Amino acid sequence: MQNKQVSQQQAPSFFKLGACLIYEALVVIAILMVSTFIFMMLLGDAGQGWKRYLLQLWLLISAGLYFVWSWHKSGHTLAMQTWQLQLLNQNNQLLSVPVAIARYLLACLGLLTLGFGFLWVFLDHDRLFLHDRLLGSKLIYVPRNKAL
Repeated sequence: MQNKQVSQQQAPSFFKLGACLIYEALVVIAILMVSTFIFMMLLGDAGQGWKRYLLQLWLLISAGLYFVWSWHKSGHTLAMQTWQLQLLNQNNQLLSVPVAIARYLLACLGLLTLGFGFLWVFLDHDRLFLHDRLLGSKLIYVPRNKAL
């Protein structure tokens, strides 16, 4: 998708953003379930004590690896690809690893503030999430080529 002409960039609709977030939540739940299984097979029960905090850190890193790798390598996650969304920087290039990490951490903070970072999209004239506005990244809608 990076090679496509991005001169006709279009912000995704609220419907596409919402549907993508729901789909993304399902993918992340699956990743967290597998990560929890791996953790518990290696270290056993993590219901209390230091293992509980280690599990939380492990899950944060597991989800982060999925997002950072996806954004840096292809500019989209599985859900973003399904809904034809592309994540680019201001120069219409894929995010660097440090920017992708910062986006992930800021998005996590956006969730911790009762979703304020994500609700920002309703206030932003370019339909950007708060973390995208702060980092200079953008989500664009990239329609698939219509083959004959």
